[in-house]
Amino acid sequence: MMRLPWFDYRAPRSLGEAAAILAGEGPHAMLIAGGTDLLPNMKRRQMAPRVLISIRNIPELKRNGSALGSGITLSEIVRKPELPRGLRQAAAQVATVHLRNMGTIGGNLCLDTRCNYYNQNYEWRKAIDFCLKKDGDICWVATASKRCVAMSSTDCAPALLVLSTKVKLVSASGERDLALEELYNNDGIDYLRRRPDEILTEVKLENVRSTYWKLRRRGAFDFPVLGVAAALHADGARIALGAVASRPFLVDSANRFLTGKALTDEVIEEAGRLTASRAKPMDNADLDLYWRKGVTAAFVGYALRELRGDDMRDTRQRIARYQPA
Repeated sequence: MMRLPWFDYRAPRSLGEAAAILAGEGPHAMLIAGGTDLLPNMKRRQMAPRVLISIRNIPELKRNGSALGSGITLSEIVRKPELPRGLRQAAAQVATVHLRNMGTIGGNLCLDTRCNYYNQNYEWRKAIDFCLKKDGDICWVATASKRCVAMSSTDCAPALLVLSTKVKLVSASGERDLALEELYNNDGIDYLRRRPDEILTEVKLENVRSTYWKLRRRGAFDFPVLGVAAALHADGARIALGAVASRPFLVDSANRFLTGKALTDEVIEEAGRLTASRAKPMDNADLDLYWRKGVTAAFVGYALRELRGDDMRDTRQRIARYQPA
């Protein structure tokens, strides 16, 4: 049995109190909302904060309206028909219903990166002399790399990137807004630009037609090994990718190509080709990396055809049932 390390627990009742505690405790503290990612990581000794600051019961983080509070659970997102369909699809495909009842939109946006050499118990990692992401000196996926290539594993980030989303970060010293894309670094260790003393509090998005397509081995529970999000704006469609780099990202080349264009079969095919050229999966997750890159164009086609109005329900059902060998 893997047990949690010892830690102190704080349960502030306001955002200001939480920010003050976080600033006072310094780098030895971490925030916890649902804990669906943090607590397993602590059990595997990938993270060992001395203090956990619970933000689950802070009213300011439960806000609805023009901005979503970061403390809204994924299950609540799924049940809000007024939200963009792509965001609801992404939230509905995270893990299982039990974890969605606990996990929050803010937590999913800040989800730790994943790798087959990192997401193991302590004894397993010790047997290989650890890895670059935690306690080691070598990236076992790319041994010559000076950068950790653990991959982004959030479903909701790609779905929100195509919705021109901005997030608010609050600390004891002030607050700032930034575009969601600016929240991420393409680095498996330093994957967030959120400072240790900052709390992600709000998510502001445009409500336009959107969709999200996820590749995973099983039809539930699994993290994505490919995520494709698309949205239809007044000037054209936009595409974002997840799980093929250490950050989720907008596919600029494909989005420039799509500007001002109708979603004809020819346009969709070229957008798929451009997007697939930007997918750089590594051999650090489930399924063959070349196959994952190869199906990127097909998933872009599914997403853009659904935006166009095609009935893609049968395709979705086939993907949900499909389990590659």
